[in-house]
This record gives sequence, C-alpha cells and structure tokens, in this order.
Amino acid sequence: MASPRLRYGRYSRSGNVYSLTTATHGRAPLFADAANVAVLVDTLRFIERNGFSHSLAWVVMPDHLHWLMELQKGTLAECMALLKSRSSRLLNRQLGQKGPLWQHGYHDHAVRTDESLHEKAMYILANPVRAGLASELGEYPHAWCRWPL
Repeated sequence: MASPRLRYGRYSRSGNVYSLTTATHGRAPLFADAANVAVLVDTLRFIERNGFSHSLAWVVMPDHLHWLMELQKGTLAECMALLKSRSSRLLNRQLGQKGPLWQHGYHDHAVRTDESLHEKAMYILANPVRAGLASELGEYPHAWCRWPL
C-alpha cells in the first residue's frame, strides 16, 4: 500500500469515479469495534457534506476500508488526507492513544466510463462475504450502497 509506484503518475480529476482501498497501520483490526466504525463512517459523511466526494458505496472491514466515490473537489490525495487525518484524530481521542492509525498510501483505481458503477459497488459490498464475515450480500452491518441490493 505504501509503494511509491502508487503515487507515480497518480491523476485525479473532479467528476471522476474512484475505487479506493486503505488499510490500518499494521493491519490492526481497529474496525472490529462498532464504535470505531461509527467514527470512520461519520468521517466519510463529513467529507461528503463538505463537498469533496459523492459516495456510491463503502464497506468498513476490520482492518481496511473500500470506498467507491466520485471526487467532487480538490484532489484524491487531499480527500484521502482529510479522511485519514480526521478519522485518526477522532479515533485517537476516543481510544485515549496517540500515533498513526493508517498505513501510508492507498490503492486507487479510476473507474473507466465503460465500467458499471453498480457492478463495482456490488463487488465492494461482497468483500465481507469473500472474507467469511457474512454469509450473503447485505448481511454485513458496516457497508452501504446508493443502490438497492
């Protein structure tokens, strides 16, 4: 996730849709606790309310986040920095600790116009099923999608 190759040639543009994945520091299962998930979800909503993104789907796994979003303003790097800094500050305060909560970097995929956003969203929502955390789509409590299942 922290590979410099991910940053080389990274391009972001308002109006583009991105599939993003970022992991916790040391892959710690920070989001196995629903209270911690609530802080991250609130941060996703904060970013949207402030006009940086338009979320299409997300799933908070125990040690990482998958997020399908349309960038509304700023750059992808600025949006991800806001996500990580705000959630880290709030979670560290909640947990009474200091230090990094996220790995450096993130994986991004610019969704091409010929790719189905609905199919991408369903793939993201199926992550808990593939990981054995749920038996069927829609069962996992820490997932959301703009489209009905």
